[in-house]
Amino acid sequence: MDTVILLLIAAIALHLVRARYQRGRIILLGRHLSSFQLERHMETLTNGYTRAIGEQDSARQLQVLEMFSQTEHAVATQIQSLADLLQKEPAEQTRVGMLPICVPYAERFLPAMTRDFRQLLQIHAVGLRHVVDNPEQLDLKSRAYHLSAELYLFQHSCHWFCKSRTVADARLLARHKVTHQKVLESVSAQTRNAYLRWQQKPEQQ
Repeated sequence: MDTVILLLIAAIALHLVRARYQRGRIILLGRHLSSFQLERHMETLTNGYTRAIGEQDSARQLQVLEMFSQTEHAVATQIQSLADLLQKEPAEQTRVGMLPICVPYAERFLPAMTRDFRQLLQIHAVGLRHVVDNPEQLDLKSRAYHLSAELYLFQHSCHWFCKSRTVADARLLARHKVTHQKVLESVSAQTRNAYLRWQQKPEQQ
């Protein structure tokens, strides 16, 4: 019985420590996000893309997609600004754990199992700007498809930083009915390759 009680106390203590740790990360990221309108813009784009794809008339579909140009550029600019702001935060506060679950303060005693979230935001900013600028001259429907994936992956990364990779995966599936693997396959090759390199190596690429 004593062992059970001790295990219960340890589980409660771990839960409290994890909750405090995650709350600090939510506050850190939220403080910077509050300067922008990213959530509103992302919702406008993802809902708009879904509506456009559902249009039966191709001309009408293209017309709807063309309406979002200004919002797309705003999102790209704001994510770059967010990435630049996070560069000013201390490195020890911007590490993200590579384990599926949240291990509080892993950056202190398991640094090799963490990566720099600031680098990841720069990957998202560069990748999203690349798709928005569209140097490959993708058609509007293909461009919207890749942009949706870029936005989903960015959102996943934010949830990963604040909670854990498992929670981020679950939220992505619940909100957008898509897996992390499918999203990674759907972003631009530039984003995907940089993202995979970031996962594999703990240091600056």
